This record gives sequence, structure tokens and C-alpha cells, in this order.
Amino acid sequence: MIERQLDIPTRDGATTTFITHPERGGPHPVILFYMDAPAIREELRDMARRLASVGYYVMLPNMYYRSGVMELGPLTGPDMDAKRARMFELMGSLSIPLVMEDTRGLLAFADADPAAAKGAMGTVGYCMSGQYAMDAASHFPDRVTAAASIYGVQLVTDKPDSPHLVYEKSQAELYFACAETDHWAPPEMVKALRDHLTAAKANAEVEHYPGVEHGFAFPQRPVYNRDAAERHWERLFALYRRHLG
Repeated sequence: MIERQLDIPTRDGATTTFITHPERGGPHPVILFYMDAPAIREELRDMARRLASVGYYVMLPNMYYRSGVMELGPLTGPDMDAKRARMFELMGSLSIPLVMEDTRGLLAFADADPAAAKGAMGTVGYCMSGQYAMDAASHFPDRVTAAASIYGVQLVTDKPDSPHLVYEKSQAELYFACAETDHWAPPEMVKALRDHLTAAKANAEVEHYPGVEHGFAFPQRPVYNRDAAERHWERLFALYRRHLG
């Protein structure tokens, strides 16, 4: 496997991005991996490596670069409340337009890299970034053919770029993995998402993961659930295989 970490130019500076892909057999289809709120950490790099190991060019960008933050460290200890407050502050500093502008810079870099395929690509976002993975499909409809939100937040809003409306401007297949217990995506929100997409006959699946909590796919979280995590990997691999090869 090839691994690199480098600064990729954006309109507002440069985002430090972890890139991994197989050493042979390229160019490889691109997958943009949008981080969750606790920021870049080895846990996410390991997940990017797992995606890359089956044949993809995976980009994991630091989305907090505008604030000069790369890693937050464990959200534990006597200063846990302060760390969490800082995390929510950073999370609130992002917006769909900002992240889509960064995505434009990431795609420009990938298009200039011989190791990255120039055609169809996929996205995945966890927690706060489920919405960004989805909106990439509508902002770059000629590129993104498969998008996944894993226990994403703000799935249904009154904004024109709400994830539940992405299908209107995208040809991608959309996959939403939703935990049974999730303060950030409660059952009524998930139901509204499923009902809307079903009524619209969108090319989308909203899958309920019973008996698990928000964060179930992260191995270092207390709520990690191996069976559910492995199911989410199976769903991701199948989704990308259908559309990226």
C-alpha cells in the first residue's frame, strides 16, 4: 500500500490530507472520506486503509484546517468538557458550501495524480459529515456515482441543500446507515428521510441498524459494535463495487 500525507491547496489555504491506495493495478477510483467531529486520528486512517485495501484511492482531508486544528486527541480526562466544547465550535465552523469548495480542491489534486482514476468516484461521511458526503453527489453529479452517510446528522432540514433532497440533482446511488439510538438523528428524522425518498422513488436506501448507538462503526468508541460495523463495511464495498468497480 502507498500512504502519503500532504497539504492540498484550497481556495482558503491548504488542507492536510491523508491519501492511501494500492501500490499496483492503478489508476484507482477515488473515494473521499469525510471525517467525523472529533477530527483526524489514527482510527480514521485505519478505516481509510481498509477502504484502500480493496482497490480504491482514498482521500481523508483535515476539515478543520481553517481553524489551524489537525487532531483534537482523546475527548477524555479532567478537561473533557473543554475539549468537547472546542469540538462543537469547530464543527459549527463548517458549512456545506465551505466543504464543497474544499472538495473541488481535492478533486483537482486527484485529477492530476496518475494513481487516481479520473472517472466515477464515491464518497462516505460519518456523523457530522454524512451530509457532506451526500451533498458532494449533488454538487459534482458528473463524478460522484455512490455516496454513503453513516449515522449522519441533519438528514432532513428546511434548507435547499438538505441531504434528503440530494437525489434531485444527482444520479448517484445513496446509502444512509442509521443507528437505532441516535440523539443526532432521532427516529422521527429517519422516518421522514425514508418516507420522502420512498415517495420520490429515489435511488437510495435508508437502513436501520437495530440495537446499536451513534458511533457504532468506530473501533475505539465504547459503543463500537463489531457485527454492525462489519455490516456497514459490507454495504460500502458492495455500493462502490456496483458503481466504481
